[in-house]
Amino acid sequence: MSDRTLYHKLVDSHLVSRIDEHNVLLYVDLHLMNEYTSPQAFSSLEARGLAVRRPRQQLAVVSHIIPTHAESPRVIRDAASLLQAQNLARNCERAGIRLLAANDPLQGIEHIVAPELGLIRPGMVVLCGDSHTTTYGALGALGFGIGTSEVEHVLATQTLAYRIARTMRITIDGALPYGTSSKDVVIWLVSRIGAQGARGYAVEFDGSTIASLSAEARMTLCNMTVEAGARAALIAPDQTTFDYVRAHAPSLDDAAWQAALEDWRGLYSDGGARFDTEYRFDAQQISPFVTWGTSPDQAVAIDQPIPDEAAQATPEAATSLRRALDYMGLTAGQRLAGTRIDRVFIGSCTNGRIEDLRTVAGIVRGKRVAEGVRAMVVPGSGSVRRAAEQEGIARALIDAGFEWREPGCSMCLAMNDDVLEAGERCASTTNRNFEGRQGRGGRTHLMSPAMAAAAALTGCITDVRTLEEHAS
Repeated sequence: MSDRTLYHKLVDSHLVSRIDEHNVLLYVDLHLMNEYTSPQAFSSLEARGLAVRRPRQQLAVVSHIIPTHAESPRVIRDAASLLQAQNLARNCERAGIRLLAANDPLQGIEHIVAPELGLIRPGMVVLCGDSHTTTYGALGALGFGIGTSEVEHVLATQTLAYRIARTMRITIDGALPYGTSSKDVVIWLVSRIGAQGARGYAVEFDGSTIASLSAEARMTLCNMTVEAGARAALIAPDQTTFDYVRAHAPSLDDAAWQAALEDWRGLYSDGGARFDTEYRFDAQQISPFVTWGTSPDQAVAIDQPIPDEAAQATPEAATSLRRALDYMGLTAGQRLAGTRIDRVFIGSCTNGRIEDLRTVAGIVRGKRVAEGVRAMVVPGSGSVRRAAEQEGIARALIDAGFEWREPGCSMCLAMNDDVLEAGERCASTTNRNFEGRQGRGGRTHLMSPAMAAAAALTGCITDVRTLEEHAS
C-alpha cells in the first residue's frame, strides 16, 4: 500500500463501502446533536417508521438556545426555544439517547463537553449538525458538521454517504511570539489564506509550533479552521493528545489503554504521503490579530492599519471591504488599537475552556473592568464552571467586574437572550463576526481571550502586550 495521509487513514479505517471514485459510505463512531438541527431528522424518522440504529453512539446537548443567567434551576422562558428543548428531550427519551439538558450538571457546549467527558479519542469519526465539529481534529479524530438530512441518515444507519475531501498540509514552525496564542494563529491564518482558502480540503496541521500547543489550544485552532472553508482539521496524535485523553477517560483499564495506544501511534501521515496543497509558515510572522470586518478573514495585526480598497485583489473584494467598513463604523487606514468598545464576551466553543479562563483571570486579577463596559464570561460547560470556581478564577473575574454566567453558547450567536444591541461594539472570543451574528446591528471584533481581557480593562481594543504588569 502506498504512503497515506492521516486523513486517508481515518477514512479508510471507517469505510463501509465505496460508492464511486469520489464517494464512500462512512461508519460513524459518535454522533452529537443539539436542539436546533435535530428536530426535523427525528420527525422524518418517525414518519418513515424508522428507529435510531445505535442510540448509545449518540449524545444530545441543549446549548444554543439556553439562557445563561445565573439562576438555579435554569428556566427557558422563550416559548420557541422551550419548544425546541422539549422536543429534543422527548425525542431522546423515545430513542434511548443520552441528553444533557438545561439543568444537567454536565450540560454545556457540545464541542467542549464531548472531549472533557472522554468521548473523543484518536482515530474516531465524529459528526454533529454544527460546522465547528472540526474541533475534534485536535485529538486526531475526523470531525465535521452535517446537515439535517444527514443527521437523519446517521440516526437511522450509523453511516454517512461522504464525498472524499482534498488534502492540505499547513506546517508552522518556531516559537510563538510573546502575547500570541492559538487564537491569534488561526485568525492570522484565515486572514492569510482567505475565508475560502481551504474550501473542500481536509487540513492537517504540522510543525514545531503546533507540537508546542496544549490539547485545548489545538482545539481552538481546529475549531476555527472551518472559517477558512475547511471540511476537516487534523493534528496527528502525540503525547500531549494521549495525556489529555487519559486524564478524561479514566474508565479505560490498563490493558485497553495500551491496546488503544498501539493503534493511535500509527495515526500520522506517512513520510511519502502526498498532499494536494501545502503551506509552510514561520510563527515569528504571527502577532495578536483582531478582525475589523464582517468575515473572519478581514483581520489585521493589532499594530497594523485596516487595509484600503487599493490593496484589494479584485473589484468584488473592494466592494466587500467598503460594505464591511460601513457596517462596522470604521475607516480604511484606521488602526484598531484605541477603538472604544461597549461589550466584552469571553466564551464559546472556541474559547470557553478552563485554559482560556485561566488566561483571562491571570490578566484581570486585582484590576477592574473599565467604566461603561459590560463584560461577560460564559464557561463552556458545567465542568469548566466548577473548575473555575474551585481554582478561584470565578472569584477573580467577579471581583474585577465581569458577569459570571451559566454554561451555554450565549452571545456567540443571536439564538438566545444574550445579544448585542444595534451599534454596540464587542470584543469577542467567538469564531464568527458576520453581520448580525451576535445581534442585529451588533459589531463584533474577534480576538484571543488575552486580548478580550485587555479590552475589558481599558474600554477599548488594546494590544495586550502593552498592559502593565502583564505576565508572559
